[in-house]
Amino acid sequence: MSAPLHDLGVAELARRLKTKEVSAEETAKHFLARGQAHASLGAYLATDEAVTLAQARAADARIAGGDTAPLLGVPIAHKDVFVTKDFPSTAGSKMLEGYRSPFDATVVRKLAEAGAVTLGKLNCDEFAMGSSNENSAYAPVKNPWDTSRIPGGSSGGSAVAVAARLVPAATGTDTGGSIRQPASFCGITGIKPTYGRASRYGMIAYASSLDQAGPMARSAQDCALLLSALCGPDPDRDSTSLDLPAEDFTRELDGPIAGLRIGVPKEFFGAGLADDVRAAIDAALKQYQQLGARLVEISLPRTELAIPVYYIIAPAEASSNLSRFDGVKFGHRAKQHGDLLDMYRKTRAEGFGDEVKARIMIGTYVLSHGYYDAYYLQAQKIRRMIADDFQNAFKDCDVIAGPVAPTVAWKLGEHASDPVADYLADIFTLPGSLAGLPGMSIPVGFGAAGMPVGLQLIGNYFKEGQLLNAAHRFQQATDFHLRKPEGF
Repeated sequence: MSAPLHDLGVAELARRLKTKEVSAEETAKHFLARGQAHASLGAYLATDEAVTLAQARAADARIAGGDTAPLLGVPIAHKDVFVTKDFPSTAGSKMLEGYRSPFDATVVRKLAEAGAVTLGKLNCDEFAMGSSNENSAYAPVKNPWDTSRIPGGSSGGSAVAVAARLVPAATGTDTGGSIRQPASFCGITGIKPTYGRASRYGMIAYASSLDQAGPMARSAQDCALLLSALCGPDPDRDSTSLDLPAEDFTRELDGPIAGLRIGVPKEFFGAGLADDVRAAIDAALKQYQQLGARLVEISLPRTELAIPVYYIIAPAEASSNLSRFDGVKFGHRAKQHGDLLDMYRKTRAEGFGDEVKARIMIGTYVLSHGYYDAYYLQAQKIRRMIADDFQNAFKDCDVIAGPVAPTVAWKLGEHASDPVADYLADIFTLPGSLAGLPGMSIPVGFGAAGMPVGLQLIGNYFKEGQLLNAAHRFQQATDFHLRKPEGF
């Protein structure tokens, strides 16, 4: 008996669509029904059956005409920080409630050109600010492995939709770990490419020097297919887009990893790492040794500085980026106000949530006269040193491996009285983000309460193919990426 459509990954689903074993319209209807049946998870913020089925019928017509686009007819969904013409784009905020963009983000456009069918927009922390997806203005997202727990953030809606089999793959964004951490907490695969690999055009900005788009799916093979479609230069729309041609990241998947040097940073295995997470990571590293890889102890000495550096630079950039939300041109506007300044104040007070307001205030403070040199400038200097630490480490290794987060997913509301605990959970993902390096999370086991644990793989610049190869070979030897939450 063949597996139900929702149990198929991107690669297998694309094959069945091309051979016409199933139609794109039938597939889209199946996944739309799945989303409705599990709406209580809070993964989706917007769907439109008419739009989705129109795209599916167009994909079927392309297939009938002999089109061989790699993702033709495959359903995906987009994190709600990517603007889309056919769906609302809110960034999880009341500030943009009901907003509809007149254009598609480049990532959305590229995936559509590759044939993907959009199911809808996925929930996220407001303006991508958070590590738990509890900061969404609309509803928290629930982890399908245990609905009393957070899914991670800010791409929590994307991670949950993939883990619960509501969609084969989704887009996410990673500023300080927002693809890798929810992928780890939900037991799926996610990759953040080198900064500049994917265009930021049409991605609602949080911190412009850190934000990067990437795919989230069940396997490295599926992520490679999506990454191949969404990466590429976009010089006319994004000045930070790298002038590198589009690349087929599936090419290196099956290459041997015998002799691969895996760097293990001693700073990632200190007292703050939970024993259950450590055990799963150690087992994964032993598996790599059995596959022929060699472990090398390395040092990333400024790891602990990544948290204060990130939480100076990111809020500083956010305070600038979010100044455009003033009620004048688009988005929320206060109904009751006096003069123009009063309208600004009331609009922003009503439209932004508490976490966004806190980061705007921090950012404004560190950029203010008298504090810029003491905080922001110093943070940028240390950021350069963190990047140098990685380059020194890569002299002795090819790939760096370690935990994604110090613990498994925590309970909803557990950190409500201690927001700094959320920030500390990013300790292992922030260094790679500050350096602009590619990084990914792959499921490698389970920890406390049966919750998933992810292994983080970090590569040197433009080495996404090597990361995906290492992840794929691990997944060929294990089945963690195939496991799913009970009842889904």
